[in-house]
Amino acid sequence: MATDKSFIDYVAEVVGLGARLTHRKMFGEYALYVDDKVVAFACDGSLFVKPSDAAARLAPDLPQGPPYPGAKDYPIADELQDDPEALRRLLLETAAVMPPPKPKKPAAPRAKRGAG
Repeated sequence: MATDKSFIDYVAEVVGLGARLTHRKMFGEYALYVDDKVVAFACDGSLFVKPSDAAARLAPDLPQGPPYPGAKDYPIADELQDDPEALRRLLLETAAVMPPPKPKKPAAPRAKRGAG
C-alpha cells in the first residue's frame, strides 16, 4: 500500500522543521530529508528512521522492521508522532550523524547530431 501524501504533510507539520524537512516520492513511497540528508522513509503509512547511533541512543525501544521487502530493519517511529519534540530531535540528530550528500555528477555532454 503506497503512502499517502497527507501522511507526509502530517509528519512535516508535527516535526515543525519548515523548509529543512523535504521529501521525494520513490516507488509510491517517500524518502524524508533534513538538510538534504536522508533521515527516514515513509512506507505503508509508517515512518522508518534510518538506523544510527542517534536512533539507538534516543529511541532504543522503538519497534524495528523493514520499510520494504529485502531491506534491513529500521526503527519505526510511528509512536513518536504523539511527541513532536522527541520526533524532531530524533530526525535532527539522525541528520547530524549522516554523511553529507554526495555531489551530483555533471551530466555527460550529448553528442551533436550532424546535419544531413
